[in-house]
Amino acid sequence: MYRTHTCGELGLSEVGQTITLSGWIQRRRDFGSLSFIDLRDRYGITQLAFNEGVDAQVLTEARLINRESVIQIEGVVVEREKKNKVLETGEIEIRVTSIKTLSSAKTPPFTIEENTDGGDDLRMKYRYLDLRRKSVREKLLLRNKISMSVRTYLNSNGFADIETPYLIKSTPEGARDFVVPSRVNRGQFYALPQSPQTFKQLLMIGGLDKYYQIVRCFRDEDLRADRQPEFTQIDCEMSFIDQEDILNVFEGLLRHVIREVHSKEIGSIPKMTYKTAMKKYGNDKPDIRFNMTFVELNEEVKDSDFPVFKNAELVVGINAKGCSNYSRKELDVLTSFVKQPQLGMSGLVWMKVDETGIPNSSVNKFFNEEELKKWMTIFNAEKGDLVLVLAGEKAKTQKALSELRMYLAESLGLRNPMEFAPLWVVDFPLLERDEDNNRWVAMHHPFTSPKTEDLKIIDSDPGAVRANAYDLVLNGNEIGGGSIRIHEKKLQSKMFDLLGFTESEANEQFGFLMNAFEYGAPPHGGIAFGFDRLVAIMGGDEVIRDYIAFPKNNSARDVMIEAPSEISTDQLETLSINVIPED
Repeated sequence: MYRTHTCGELGLSEVGQTITLSGWIQRRRDFGSLSFIDLRDRYGITQLAFNEGVDAQVLTEARLINRESVIQIEGVVVEREKKNKVLETGEIEIRVTSIKTLSSAKTPPFTIEENTDGGDDLRMKYRYLDLRRKSVREKLLLRNKISMSVRTYLNSNGFADIETPYLIKSTPEGARDFVVPSRVNRGQFYALPQSPQTFKQLLMIGGLDKYYQIVRCFRDEDLRADRQPEFTQIDCEMSFIDQEDILNVFEGLLRHVIREVHSKEIGSIPKMTYKTAMKKYGNDKPDIRFNMTFVELNEEVKDSDFPVFKNAELVVGINAKGCSNYSRKELDVLTSFVKQPQLGMSGLVWMKVDETGIPNSSVNKFFNEEELKKWMTIFNAEKGDLVLVLAGEKAKTQKALSELRMYLAESLGLRNPMEFAPLWVVDFPLLERDEDNNRWVAMHHPFTSPKTEDLKIIDSDPGAVRANAYDLVLNGNEIGGGSIRIHEKKLQSKMFDLLGFTESEANEQFGFLMNAFEYGAPPHGGIAFGFDRLVAIMGGDEVIRDYIAFPKNNSARDVMIEAPSEISTDQLETLSINVIPED
């Protein structure tokens, strides 16, 4: 056999035993007649000791082998004279009596240590080497642990794991599709699914009642730290339920996973309407681990002579508790932050409350002490606090202050990655206006049901209709979203009409679903979790890439296997694809 034990399990109880280990040479240290090798596998590291006085030939062989070569050794477990408290196996070492090279290695292109000298591109090119690093390996093992926990919970609650197709029909709604040409059906294309949405609804119409799938999805869109062209969802659907049923079941899922993975308990998850989230936090996925909620000042400053406030649609600020000691230089940094092009604010107004309780501001010229004391009351500002105010067009100002709030929280250490603060956001608008194309678009997707009580205004005021939809937010990140679905053909037709579909377009793209509604569809709804993002957040990160075994880079390329790549002319001809050469 290649091994009797792994490199992470030996301790003092095995002293005196003859064992066999196999693994990779992480490093070697040579000292005259002695050498030591750290042998690594998935389970840990064990120190190997080679002594010229025990076996000079074995010592010579060990010194000829490159690091990262795969070896097999036999030896005796002995207690270490100088114990390593950092290693789980640090109380013992192996006195090696024989060594065999199973696979030789070239010198790696970067150091395979926690503090590696490899940049992102280099590590992605040699991802199989990067996976040998403990921190990366542990992230993938965390992913596995969370996956198993999710499956355990859903299976125990009566959900059935059912696969849906990967080769489906392309639709123009949502993000761009990845398309796959069909050889058999010449000139026609499949699309890779952005979500199994319609299939899981059809499963409910088919009477499956509770469905789930940890499924790969695909979107051809621009990338960022929390987005990949192919990603994984925990996709779920239930029949004969309402919104509260969904929230209860999947609140239970999150509670179960956090308990299983981190041995932490979370209480009941609070709910907040979309309208409140935008008013208090400026975005629909607020981080509630800390306060600094928005306070609007429009009424208080509407009669002022300060032109920035006078002409603003929204004047709004936050109270940074205990930050009145910020220097002018630090305040200039905050001002530069909100003036950066992606936020585009013209400036930042500040007010400090000193240790005597007297307010002082950057707009003393326009507001006297009595008026600033009213600000103190509105912001609940006390001695030592710093109030920061922005003004301008509403949506732009909300976004900028939301970003400033998060920036401050990060610099103040208020975003503890191992503190989990979930939140349900509900009552989203059903529709939002696409001004460029002068049409309504679905805020979630076209199959989301409107609130029953808002159906009476769906013709007269469609923009005011609320969706029977909900998002689950964790630490300022949306980790899941879903809705109660439309299950009646008449209402679904109305929704398509609001979105600008002609009857023929709706029938061409979604006729199969409309036909299914005519054969008895149960009330149903569901949710989809972004599995990659959930895993990253539970690992204390917000960047998902290292939690995926073989991720793409920011250009949607796999630099290891060099994909995407050109294909041969013969393959193109077989697929009936004519490539027009570039000039």
